[in-house]
Amino acid sequence: MITLLKKNDQIVYDEKKNGWLVLFNKEADWTSFDVVKKVRNIVNIKKVGHAGTLDPFATGLLILGIADGTKSLGRLSGLSKHYSAEIHFGIETDTYDCTGQIVQTRPVKNITLNQIESALVELSGEIWQTPPMFSAKKINGQRLYKLARKNIEVEREPEKITVYSYEIINWKVPVLSVRLHVSKGAYIRAYANDLGRKLECGAHLAKLSRDRIGDFDIMDAFTIGEFKLAWNSIMKSDYGNN
Repeated sequence: MITLLKKNDQIVYDEKKNGWLVLFNKEADWTSFDVVKKVRNIVNIKKVGHAGTLDPFATGLLILGIADGTKSLGRLSGLSKHYSAEIHFGIETDTYDCTGQIVQTRPVKNITLNQIESALVELSGEIWQTPPMFSAKKINGQRLYKLARKNIEVEREPEKITVYSYEIINWKVPVLSVRLHVSKGAYIRAYANDLGRKLECGAHLAKLSRDRIGDFDIMDAFTIGEFKLAWNSIMKSDYGNN
């Protein structure tokens, strides 16, 4: 039986449970696997994995499976996702985000909110998106980012994704704040790059936070410190010590 662990829920030990799903709020500058390693050290269980990678610079919701909870990760990876993003216009980078090398700059002062809205409409619904070279996607058995680091670029087939909705939060030249609800397989970095090209000024993803995965919400997610306290509490319960 699998238990879902959420922040602020009352958690008790149950010997019938043989797996857990845990909601985490990933910090910036951590890889998704960094979170996995930290959790392994806390729970002292080797079998830990995650559903849906977050880039190191990104923050937000990451679902981890512990023990038999890892069996549910494939299904969870297929759920739609909600993001809050900041897209910086006028600067293109090789990674399509703030961590990359600048490859082109262009003026943006004449871009209007109406133009942005029109471009967002064009990038809504079912669309074709080409995966970034700096990504974990495999082509012919090789990770694209490993090729990109060697300055090797290969042809990537566009993939169909769905942008279910967008909501403009703020526009202050040159940064657009927007919320996006997208399907599995969508790269928000590629979305930002495509948006910049539609507006003929270039763009990159400056900030990214994942707010929801399916019905799972960031408000229910643990920090690593919070999870350590919660897990230790479970293991130290009277029932758990029997």
